[in-house]
Amino acid sequence: MQYVYAHVSDEMRQRAADRIDRGIAGVEPPPNPKPSRPATAVPFQAVKGKYRKPGTGCVTQINDHLWEGRYSPKVNGKRMARNIYAPTEAECEEKLATLITEMKQELALLRAKKPAS
Repeated sequence: MQYVYAHVSDEMRQRAADRIDRGIAGVEPPPNPKPSRPATAVPFQAVKGKYRKPGTGCVTQINDHLWEGRYSPKVNGKRMARNIYAPTEAECEEKLATLITEMKQELALLRAKKPAS
């Protein structure tokens, strides 16, 4: 399936309205004055995605001075959750990455010790 993106500007709307006026009423629309200021391009700012990749935990801002990182893998069908806290988002991301690495090592040891059925 192929999708086509279309964007309608104010100028395009005005031209369509002028064509309708000519077609239905047979009246020539008055000339439109130029805008008082030229349109300026808004600088692009990327928006951080809402969803993270599986296995990377989550980071949320609790208040102005505290961020929470959470990682909760399933172990034997149950969630095993751990949280970390930090004053900045960057520090929280670092601590969360360390926590995930440690938990993965811990889970690998648990799986290695589990007797084969």
